[in-house]
Amino acid sequence: MSKLKEYDDSYRTNSTTLIAGFDEAGRGPLCGPVVAAGVILPSDFDDSKINDSKKLTDKQRRSLFIEIKEKAIFYHISIISPQTIDEINILEASRLGMQQALDEMIKDNFEPDVVITDYMKLNTSKNLVSIKKGDATSLSVAAASILAKVTRDDILMEIDKKYPDYGFAKHKGYPTKAHLEALEKYGIIDGIYRKSYGPVKKIIEKA
Repeated sequence: MSKLKEYDDSYRTNSTTLIAGFDEAGRGPLCGPVVAAGVILPSDFDDSKINDSKKLTDKQRRSLFIEIKEKAIFYHISIISPQTIDEINILEASRLGMQQALDEMIKDNFEPDVVITDYMKLNTSKNLVSIKKGDATSLSVAAASILAKVTRDDILMEIDKKYPDYGFAKHKGYPTKAHLEALEKYGIIDGIYRKSYGPVKKIIEKA
């Protein structure tokens, strides 16, 4: 049994206990949405390959993405736009995405008994466990991090097809040297960039 599975099982009173994990991808990038996911895995599910999505290769993530979606009792993925991020800030946008995923679970009659998040407070009357590095501690949170990361990467790949000069497929919106140079050269793209982020603000002020 994996350590991440052991962690989740420590909150399980019996095989019918519903444990939900929540995480997001895309807090740091200058552009694109922040994507949040919530997952409820079956009590007998375990896969030692599931870990913090940042520690996995793209190929590993994509293989696990399919497995998690197939095996999950319930999952929901929320996409929060750059405009919303600018309006309410990235922390609140991440929270909103996770809350939407939890609300969808409840709406579909899968209200979890235990809610585990990667250090995020959510509105729930049930047992809330908010832990640092949740995606490297809890199997459910790690599974949510994989769903969020792969979904977000795919969105950035689509943006890259439309705007190939920016290199979105490579940097996924993170402020790499190449990305900042492209941003300086070509300027911001409305609806794609987060205007409240420092490097983007600077470009807007220069224009």
